[in-house]
Amino acid sequence: MRLISIVIYLLLLTLAVPAFSAEKPLIRFGVIPRYNPLVMYKRYQPIMDYLTENTPYRFELKISKDYPEAVRFLQQGVTQVSSLGDVTFAEASTQYAAIPILKPRNRDGVPFYRSAIIVRVDSPLKNIKELRGKTMAFGSPHSTSGNLIPRYLLWDSGVGLRDLKSFTNLQHHDAVAKAILKGQYDAGAVKDVVAEKYKSHGLRILAWSAPIPAVPLVVRKDAPPDVVKTLTAALLKLDRTNPAHQKMMQTWDDEFRNGFAPASKDDYQGIFRMIRDIPHGCGIGCHQ
Repeated sequence: MRLISIVIYLLLLTLAVPAFSAEKPLIRFGVIPRYNPLVMYKRYQPIMDYLTENTPYRFELKISKDYPEAVRFLQQGVTQVSSLGDVTFAEASTQYAAIPILKPRNRDGVPFYRSAIIVRVDSPLKNIKELRGKTMAFGSPHSTSGNLIPRYLLWDSGVGLRDLKSFTNLQHHDAVAKAILKGQYDAGAVKDVVAEKYKSHGLRILAWSAPIPAVPLVVRKDAPPDVVKTLTAALLKLDRTNPAHQKMMQTWDDEFRNGFAPASKDDYQGIFRMIRDIPHGCGIGCHQ
């Protein structure tokens, strides 16, 4: 049933593309699989429509099946620009010198976000140290807020992975939140927007991370300068205090609806250090 819904939605998107846009050069915009495919298209296709209307290019959404595929798509030129996580950007930068160009602002107008460790609202757990001997769900091994940062939070509180009763990695942040609500794990790790989204459904924040540099929009080192220039200009002109822009961005993904700020590789040096900090980082060899 879900597959049928996705197919119908994609057909509607195809019919909705203005005829004149087909004459523009095509730019494929990659996105890591933060949610299930139908949710991804609903949240990111309006951004493609905006970019197509406001640049000389036609933007097409390209969703990868997993985080590594998003990196490969950019490396192989299947996509020309991609919204990666901090960790997947670090991988892309190390492998073939990918470059961050923009990072989204949060609802406070600053380009940062946080990782949250969540529990059910009726959980007796009061702090991270009490996770010793408990079960925990993380996001993808390549996720920053769902894996790298929460493992650091545990380590900083004296709780290693071996101190947990068990742990697992799920593909999506939403999947982690839903698993906690169902009581399948004692705690889980998700990004802030997902934690806030599910609070009203019965989740509680056990701990917050320090601010993390917002997930970057990344291009290949050899990306055409005109593409980078026009894409950057189109997104930087968005103003979250402008009522017209606010209304337009209401249907965009939560991380993108507050506008953008310039990004540079230096913004992510802390992430690079965490990945290198084996065994206290995201796990021995997981990003080698």
